[in-house]
Amino acid sequence: MRKIKEVLRLDAAGITDQGIAQSVGCSRSTVQECLRRARAAGISWPVPDGVDDAALEAQLYPPPIAASATAPEPDFPEIAAELTRKHVTRRLLWREYRQRHPNGLGYTAFCVHFRRWRKTIGAAVTLVREHVPGEQLFVDYSGDPAYWVDRATGERRAARLFIAAWGFSHKLFAVATATEKTEDWLSAHVAALTAFGCAPASIVPDNASAIVRRACRYEPDLNPEYRDLAEHYGLAILPARVRKPRDKAKVEGAVLIGQRRILGALRDATFFSLGELNAAIAVIVAEINAEPFQKRQGSRSQLFEQYERPAAKPLPARPYEYARWRRSVVHRDHHIEVAKGYYSVPYALIGQQVDVRVGARVVEIFSAGALVAAHVRTERPYQRRTIEAHRPAEHRAYLALGFDQLLNQAKRIGPNTAAVLAKQALQKKHLGETIRSAQGILRLATDFSAEALERAAGSALQLKVYSYRALRDLIQQRVTVGATEPPATATVVHENVRGSKYFH
Repeated sequence: MRKIKEVLRLDAAGITDQGIAQSVGCSRSTVQECLRRARAAGISWPVPDGVDDAALEAQLYPPPIAASATAPEPDFPEIAAELTRKHVTRRLLWREYRQRHPNGLGYTAFCVHFRRWRKTIGAAVTLVREHVPGEQLFVDYSGDPAYWVDRATGERRAARLFIAAWGFSHKLFAVATATEKTEDWLSAHVAALTAFGCAPASIVPDNASAIVRRACRYEPDLNPEYRDLAEHYGLAILPARVRKPRDKAKVEGAVLIGQRRILGALRDATFFSLGELNAAIAVIVAEINAEPFQKRQGSRSQLFEQYERPAAKPLPARPYEYARWRRSVVHRDHHIEVAKGYYSVPYALIGQQVDVRVGARVVEIFSAGALVAAHVRTERPYQRRTIEAHRPAEHRAYLALGFDQLLNQAKRIGPNTAAVLAKQALQKKHLGETIRSAQGILRLATDFSAEALERAAGSALQLKVYSYRALRDLIQQRVTVGATEPPATATVVHENVRGSKYFH
């Protein structure tokens, strides 16, 4: 205050700003700012009576007005949510904030306040979720294995411990599987749901490759086998976020209990099969579920029966059966090949890719998500499963001729021709091939004569050649064969012998 009055006094005395600055020991700009404020407040030297030091300071240097008094605080939770969206920046959100509040915070203050707010809700703050009965079942594998001994070889084998826990009642299920592959993973799910006798609204697993093909926070890409299980039981699959164990804290705690109670109790026991190991695990799990809580009324089993089961879904009439999915291309004969078996599809799909669900007993074929064919699995390699409706109309008419009708035509030509047709039928693997070859042989009676065909058929029976080409060559060459063996000068007739004319 003494300096302010001195500045006013020296200014009134006509001293320059630089001289005033040197006299009071401050910068020239400070002197100029003081005089500007005095002129703005209408104060000059001598200071008016009744203006004491506090009043003079309040008039020249009033306290700054808090930003919160004039600028509304931004909605920081909403800002944090918006920043998770693609292409959204702080400056964009600040511009939108200033459009709503023209006198709001500047960009720097906006960022400072946001950083200050975010520190208050940092990693130390944890969201506590209230679990609804029947809503979620958490599943995971224990990192530590259980062991059993192969009685035949004496080899000690590791088994993977699968654990499931309900969100509300904490009721547990555990089973040992040979691996953590998809088939074992899904069989463990089926065993858990069967043991509980009901299904939740959703299952919360981790992002294991056996169930998630591509991890994503918002839309994880599930394996088709896992989607099958979810559709069969009418539940949702909600994988936990990657590296976010708190998303499935319930099962993390259940895994810890399983490791301590199950693996700890069985550490010195010896089992000679996976079944023996699982029988011992089931006994321990039943004890855990029956024990009363330490800080909660009742036990896991009591809460499950009282609250969880009534809110859960009933199980379908039959349990889920594991099936593999694969893609296949429809061959020109309107069949696909799956596990060394051939299965028909509608001929209109020839050349297209179809999705195939290969179960233990049934093969289902889908095109664009629609079921187009279902077959019982073949019983031996290279067996064919064909539905007549899948054939083109002309193929069905062709096969409707039947081999018996062709054989009757051959009998009218002669016994040798009928015998050749019967012999060649035994050499064919498929009815279509048999009919096609028989039609070709009978056509020779039209191309030449019935007598020529019957005579050639007699020679073919002695030479033991029954193909269309062999009979045609016999007719063209007019070979006569003796009753016992062909003469030394006779030309050997066989479908693989082309003859000299072939090379001209």
